[in-house]
Amino acid sequence: MPSLLQRVSTTYLPVANPTKSSDWYQRVLGAEESFADENKATIHLANQRFSLVRAKLEERANFLDYRGKERFSLSFEVNNEEELVTLRNNLSKKRVPVGEIKHLSTSECTFVFYDLDGNAFNVRSQT
Repeated sequence: MPSLLQRVSTTYLPVANPTKSSDWYQRVLGAEESFADENKATIHLANQRFSLVRAKLEERANFLDYRGKERFSLSFEVNNEEELVTLRNNLSKKRVPVGEIKHLSTSECTFVFYDLDGNAFNVRSQT
């Protein structure tokens, strides 16, 4: 049976301060804000809507896998390894916590970065 679901509408991210987080996503990643109040901000990034929701201070979108390793819940994609390296360098220059680039195969590489609230995101490239 084919799925009736068409696309992901919104990804919800826990943040301490929606205004500060929205500003960070706009400044660092080029997001565009479409709504904001003291409890939530809506931004558009990578052809998707994100809702930055005020949450308890220690809340994160990350989770622990069965081995206890922290994992990200969202992965972005760029077109090639050169773009991946450029993005990582740009984030690093903006003092965003970034991980090392890992080559998973001859055609795929990846790195992880973190937002203001410690939410982890993966970026991958298929070269």
